[in-house]
Amino acid sequence: MDPYKFRPSSAHNSPFFTTNSGAPVYNNNSSLTVGTRGPILLEDYHLVEKLANFDRERIPERVVHARGASAKGFFEVTHDISNLTCADFLRAPGVQTPVIVRFSTVIHERGSPETLRDPRGFAVKFYTREGNWDLVGNNFPVFFIRDGMKFPDMVHALKPNPKSHIQENWRIMDFFSHHPESLNMFAFLFDDIGIPLNYRHMEGSGVNTYMLVNKAGKAHYVKFHWKPTCGVKSLLEDEAIKVGGANHSHATQDLYDSIMAGNYPEWKLFIQTIDPDHEDRFDFDPLDVTKIWPEDILPLQPVGRMVLNKNPDNFFAENEQLAFCPSLIVPGIYYSDDKLLQTRIFSYSDTQRHRLGPNYLQLPVNCPKNAHHNNHHEGLMNFMHRDEEVNYFPSRFDPVRHAETYPIPPAICNGKRDRCIIGKENNFKQPGERYRSMTPDRQERFLCRFVDALSDPRVTHEIRSIWISYWTQYMQIRACFDA
Repeated sequence: MDPYKFRPSSAHNSPFFTTNSGAPVYNNNSSLTVGTRGPILLEDYHLVEKLANFDRERIPERVVHARGASAKGFFEVTHDISNLTCADFLRAPGVQTPVIVRFSTVIHERGSPETLRDPRGFAVKFYTREGNWDLVGNNFPVFFIRDGMKFPDMVHALKPNPKSHIQENWRIMDFFSHHPESLNMFAFLFDDIGIPLNYRHMEGSGVNTYMLVNKAGKAHYVKFHWKPTCGVKSLLEDEAIKVGGANHSHATQDLYDSIMAGNYPEWKLFIQTIDPDHEDRFDFDPLDVTKIWPEDILPLQPVGRMVLNKNPDNFFAENEQLAFCPSLIVPGIYYSDDKLLQTRIFSYSDTQRHRLGPNYLQLPVNCPKNAHHNNHHEGLMNFMHRDEEVNYFPSRFDPVRHAETYPIPPAICNGKRDRCIIGKENNFKQPGERYRSMTPDRQERFLCRFVDALSDPRVTHEIRSIWISYWTQYMQIRACFDA
């Protein structure tokens, strides 16, 4: 028997029960006792193993994006952008790359309803020939804050009160009253699109600014956008109450059932690009995640399409253990100096090591599909079979070499050490433009949602005044709030 022929897989199930070590179990119903009614013996290894595994079935829940659903499929290039990037999976139209996608709500727990007003996560893992690329984003193109230093405080404010474990508007309104940069995000969140109909009728955005680098080393800032071919649809409050009351997993079920029925969800991928030499031409900072890049001056460029045509084989293995990290990039795609992205580069990988262990990238759903080689080994939960004798570099006994050089952005960094804010804050223009673009009935619903949030008894007069001042600066809607 070749002991390495079979990796752990349900495809190789024994016809009878065994322990984890493969020993046969002749009775999976009764504990080993002293006599018929005597005490249970600690030597009942199968019982101890069974209970110990059960006790550990639940891994730590994600702090954010705990509630989610995943699906598998492919990404196909439809338009040539090889002038912008040397990424292999974008090399030419017709090239297909396997993907897995996870959609999620952000703030609430794993068992929470999918009808709550909340941003939605939209994360895509591309299994390319040059390693995995994770495009981790949301359904809105902007974010609440522009610097990751504020992220833990932001999440604490949005999460339930640590004393009562109840999410309360006074905490949210208090925190964000200190951060007018959040206005643009609230212009999306409190709009009608704040509760998507389901995951299939939802846009996606990479949110952060990345860089595309071509073979010559020329770099461009880039934003990524997903547009559903079936259109964007949302739920109003009364509809959300009805849907959520009937099925708190409606979005997960819709995604699963649609794929099972052959109604495969599809999105088109678009990009916006800016030459870094031209970044000072705008009244916003292109690296500020609280700002959109206006499509009238930076039009969307089509890149490809994504089709999800397969459900997970196992929810835990391909959803709960599915780990995304903005730090995972491939040649031809690089990080920008986007302050939020720079902090996410560390934070996401760090949280996966906490949740899943230091070897989380060995899990089948996370590991690259191309050949890979390094000297990271051992440690908790390492299950890669290795029989080499040389685990250092360089060595004359191991022919492994450096990969071919690929270009990265050549920008020169200089400046003094300091804790700075982005210069072009311009916090009010874009949310004002968005509000004024709404129809009157949509404006009224938007205002009602904000009035409801500000009506929390613990929202002070000072906090209400600050928010009314923010919205008044560009919207001239004081009378609506005062009413």
